[in-house]
Amino acid sequence: MVEPQELVDAVDRAGYRLTEPRRAVARLIAERPGHFTADDLVRDARGRRLNVGRATVFRALDLFADLRLVERVDLPSGGHAYISCEPAHHHHVICDRCGRTTEVEDCGMSAVAREVARRSGYEIQAHRVELYGLCPDCRRRERRGRRRVGSN
Repeated sequence: MVEPQELVDAVDRAGYRLTEPRRAVARLIAERPGHFTADDLVRDARGRRLNVGRATVFRALDLFADLRLVERVDLPSGGHAYISCEPAHHHHVICDRCGRTTEVEDCGMSAVAREVARRSGYEIQAHRVELYGLCPDCRRRERRGRRRVGSN
């Protein structure tokens, strides 16, 4: 998880104004484990009676994504979410059940991209990989649940 001050400092270093709504969105992001949607942040802001509207949340997320402080990920459902992460190139493994995310380093994808470029003639400028499955905790809970059902 990222600290809210890290997001605020990065916005300041990039020369953007540090408005109170941006600070509030940074705090909301920092408190979110795993991936989150803009609607999650809007709900959190309303629940806390923060003066942060839906448009402000989307603009802040766009700014944080441009600064590579959060990354937009496409979900298997067709929707998308955001993950706070380090700006270095990496990929994500995302739990379908609890939303937990884990950053993983290249894992050979750069070599795959080079081979695709070689075979296709394309100049590959970027790639993004997200893997989905069940995290170890959810897998353990699932196994325990199956044992309880089978023992009846």
